Parts: sequence; C-alpha cells; structure tokens
Amino acid sequence: MIPTFKTKLKNISQNPATRKALHSLKPEKSIWGILGVLVFIILPEVIGFVWGSELTEYAKNSLATAPFWMERIYFKSLIWLFEDGGSWINLSLGVGLLVWLFF
Repeated sequence: MIPTFKTKLKNISQNPATRKALHSLKPEKSIWGILGVLVFIILPEVIGFVWGSELTEYAKNSLATAPFWMERIYFKSLIWLFEDGGSWINLSLGVGLLVWLFF
C-alpha cells in the first residue's frame, strides 16, 4: 500500500496540470503579495494570541449594551473570532505561504 501511495504522490507532483494549478495559487513576489499574506493571514492570528482574551471580554461587555442589530452581529463575530485565541494551524499556513513566496 505504501509504495503505491508514494508512486501516486510522485505522479501527481510531476503532473503538468498540478504544477500549473500550484503556480496559479502562489502569491506574487510583490509588495502586495507580501502585505496580503502578512495582513490577512499572519497578523490576525498574532492579534488573537496576544489580545484574544481582552478582545473577547470587551465584546461580551459591549454585546450586553448594544442597541442596534448590526452592532450585536459585530460583537458576536468578535467573540467568535477571538474566543479561543489564535490558531497555530492558520499561523503555520501563513508562514508557509510567506516562505513559499520567496522560493
């Protein structure tokens, strides 16, 4: 079973369609590609690790006094995003994309 899995994985990695798909997913080597990975993937996770509990506490306190439904949705989404702190999986994915950007 293992040798066939390795051969299938090797065939997939050498397939031109797979290489083309991976190349199209790769972020551009520009300031916008770097900033996109940093701002949209890595920065929210760092904020979640550092200030996650404070943000959750603020959102829970503000949710009790929020008069409008849009504010309630906003505070519920803050609680949902930062309740568990940051995610090591997302942070690893962001660092992996950043490394992939330069190679």
